[in-house]
Amino acid sequence: MDITARDLMATNLLTFTPDQDIHDAIDQLLSRRVSGGPVIENGRLVGILSEKDCLNLVVQSAAHQHPVGRTVGSFMRSEVVTITPDTDLLTIGALFLRNAFRRMPVVNDRGQVVGQVSRRDVLRGIQKAKTVTPSFPDHRSYRGRPRA
Repeated sequence: MDITARDLMATNLLTFTPDQDIHDAIDQLLSRRVSGGPVIENGRLVGILSEKDCLNLVVQSAAHQHPVGRTVGSFMRSEVVTITPDTDLLTIGALFLRNAFRRMPVVNDRGQVVGQVSRRDVLRGIQKAKTVTPSFPDHRSYRGRPRA
C-alpha cells in the first residue's frame, strides 16, 4: 500500500486572502488553534501565512510607529513548495527534512488547493505504514524532484 498526500491531507483548511487584515488573520489562527494556512486569490494559491510570518508584525511595529502593511499580503510568503495529491510519503518526508516549513499545500492540476499536509500528518502516515512496510529507505538516497 503506497501512502500519498491524498491519504494524509487535511481538507478543512483555514485559508486567507491577500487583502485580509493581518490582525483578523492572527485572530483566526488563535481561535482555530492552527499555526498557518494557505493564502488564496481567485481560487488559486498565492502564498502561505504562518505564525512565524505574523511575528514580523512585532518587528515592523518596533521599527516604525505602525506597521508598513496591515494585510496578509504584506506578511505572507509567496514562494511556496507544493505537492500533488499523488505525492508519496517518502517524497513528502524528504521535503520536510530539507526545509524548515511545517506544512505544504496540496494542489491539483488546475492550481487549486485541495488540502494541506503537515509534519504531524507524515508521522501518522509512518505509523500507518509500519504495519505494511517494516522500514523506510534512507531519505538521503532520494533523488526525485517534486513540483514546486
